[in-house]
Amino acid sequence: MQNLEINHQIPASFIEALQKRILAEPQKTGIMICGHGSRDLGAVAEFSKLAKAIASHLPNVPVDYGYLEFATPIIKTGLKNLQDQGVKRVLAIPGMLFAAGHAKNDIPSVLNTYAAQSGLQIDYGRDLSIDTKMIRAASDRVKQAIMSAGDGISNDETLLMVIGRGASDPDANSNVQKVMRLLWEGLGLGWGEVGYSGVTFPLVQPALEHAVKLGYKRIITFPYFLFTGILVNRIYAYHDKVAAQHPGVEFIKAGYLNDHPLVIETFLNRLLEILDGENSMNCGLCKYREQVLGFEDQIGLPQESHHHHVEGINDAPNHTHDHTHSHAHSHSHDDDHHDHAHHPYPHADHPHGPNTLDKEIP
Repeated sequence: MQNLEINHQIPASFIEALQKRILAEPQKTGIMICGHGSRDLGAVAEFSKLAKAIASHLPNVPVDYGYLEFATPIIKTGLKNLQDQGVKRVLAIPGMLFAAGHAKNDIPSVLNTYAAQSGLQIDYGRDLSIDTKMIRAASDRVKQAIMSAGDGISNDETLLMVIGRGASDPDANSNVQKVMRLLWEGLGLGWGEVGYSGVTFPLVQPALEHAVKLGYKRIITFPYFLFTGILVNRIYAYHDKVAAQHPGVEFIKAGYLNDHPLVIETFLNRLLEILDGENSMNCGLCKYREQVLGFEDQIGLPQESHHHHVEGINDAPNHTHDHTHSHAHSHSHDDDHHDHAHHPYPHADHPHGPNTLDKEIP
């Protein structure tokens, strides 16, 4: 594959200023990067690499990381490591693209519980969210795919299919639509569509089958994901399946974001937001706080983590639920993507939704 050379360098002045700010704090301050975790060893390795890249930019600041589930170290281990280094205040950031249940509920619950038990001050940052740096990183991945395809088909004849993770939170799902629009319009491509890897709709296969009907000569499938894993592999498998059924259309795979320098810079910006007191989560469309259309019964639900039973477990099919709870909730483990929620996704039976997953795709 012909690669687009990525020359972006994080400004040294920004790095120096951020490190000085952290070191000037009245309490010894460290950084905690909170990941979701995965049973895919490649995904765990990529997250670890990104966390270490962030740490490399702040060599005099204690930095650690941990996972919510399915991988080690768990978040509590990373927090204890920081405490053992004399850290009194932690700047914690979620290693996630958008704020859905994991970033809104599960990680804050783990952090708040640890803070209450240990006396450690933990200030929680926001997700990567919609950010011009993230869009530039995503555009590089799409440009790389276009360059690898050659010059046979114009941008006007190219459709961009952006695939998001998919969540039971319509606020997070709608962000994928905005990412797609910014890429589609910014790159001047012929058309743009969105699909999701699970939970919501349309799923990858029906989204691609619909895209084919629009008559474009080239379709680029771009997983808007940070890391590899079971879901990214599944996206590419659906891409291959639909491509094989439509040999007259050129299907191109774009790479996921991974450790693009602009992704790392966005993480560092989130730390600065905490220090500046500008760490504002967008709650205007949060289903737990507002009556979002179709999710009205979820306003005011308790925001707590249901992941304690899978902390550190990376062999999920073999683990047993031998624990008890004072509350009722359901577990639906769909590889890397599952939903620990008090209420089922209200549109699970949508004809292009989660119940239509092709069981032949692993």
